[in-house]
Amino acid sequence: MSVQVGLVGKPNVGKSTLFSALTLKPAEAADYPFTTVEPNKGVGHVRTECPCREFGVECDPRNSVCIEGNRFVPVEIMDVAGLVPGAHEGRGLGNKFLDDLRRADVLVMVVDASGSTDEEGRPVEPGSHDPLEDVRFLERELDMWIKGILEKDWERTARRASLEGLTVYEALEDRLSGIGVSREDVEKALEALDLPEDLSSWSEEDLEAFASEVRKASKPMVIAANKIDVEGAEENVERLKEELDYPVIPVCAEAELALRRAAEEGLVRYVPGDSDFEILDESRLTDEQKRALEFIRGIMEEWGGTGAQDVVNEAVLGAARRIVVYPVENENKLCDSEGRVLPDAILLEEGSTARDLAYKIHSEIGDSFVRAIVIRPDGSKDVVGEDYVLSHGDVVKIQTA
Repeated sequence: MSVQVGLVGKPNVGKSTLFSALTLKPAEAADYPFTTVEPNKGVGHVRTECPCREFGVECDPRNSVCIEGNRFVPVEIMDVAGLVPGAHEGRGLGNKFLDDLRRADVLVMVVDASGSTDEEGRPVEPGSHDPLEDVRFLERELDMWIKGILEKDWERTARRASLEGLTVYEALEDRLSGIGVSREDVEKALEALDLPEDLSSWSEEDLEAFASEVRKASKPMVIAANKIDVEGAEENVERLKEELDYPVIPVCAEAELALRRAAEEGLVRYVPGDSDFEILDESRLTDEQKRALEFIRGIMEEWGGTGAQDVVNEAVLGAARRIVVYPVENENKLCDSEGRVLPDAILLEEGSTARDLAYKIHSEIGDSFVRAIVIRPDGSKDVVGEDYVLSHGDVVKIQTA
């Protein structure tokens, strides 16, 4: 899978419930810290408009799902052990937690918007804890984790850069490539700071500043403000939006999980990301289930939905800057060699070119690329070269030698 979303946060904020809601894969969830020890991994989906409606065709997806004109494209969701202050020094399950995040493309930081868990994840009176503090300590733990990786053998890194004539970019990329940091991430971080080119002259403060900037560049983040059904959450959600530079999405993970399970059992019709649901057969519901669904509907009316699907969309299409493109083999019938219409939905980084798409499909197709044809809903076709920058929703045929 091309994108990995890491769910992070302190214990007992609903990470595992959100994971289960997004993947329909069971994850142990309980009202005590460190329920999750080993990371849970499952498949979630990005929701985007399928081109089938614009083109007036009936699609036959192979690597994704189309529901009522909405294409659900798979991504990997990973729920890791809860993080507590001092994790980078090994407190709790800190070292393991951080190591599990090495390959995550984007982080979803789950916070308790109701303020009903303290900094260690223990239940407290709703409103008695400030969720903004949780964001700040989680940022610091991630920064210190990266700083720790840099500090290890730092003198040798600086000496090697000097002896081998490596640029500061090459030396730092080499040091951090193991946690998914690219040259572009290093360049962005250094552009934001005024640091010496000689690595041996970097101070402790320089290392920490660079670690913070490279974390922002390489691990973009979205805040899932969970537990919006608890009194006092609304005020905290507004504060988080005002105080933070990250996208803040109000979420009720329990409501989303209940709806997806009810839909799976055929009790309701619910498309993840919709702002409402339909009860299919009220006679099959118990009084308790009816009350629960009525409560969930009230949350959705107030907030415009449960927010769970919005979190994935914002993380992948927003923070991680991905687009969805639809390759086809027949530009007239929009199908593959087996006649499947709009069979594949491919996630690519923003700025990807036609040749990038060719390589994504297969290395041989990339090597033998000649041109691409971009098919438009009005029936027009644009012949483009390898440098054509793809747009979200493009339907493309790759022509090879």
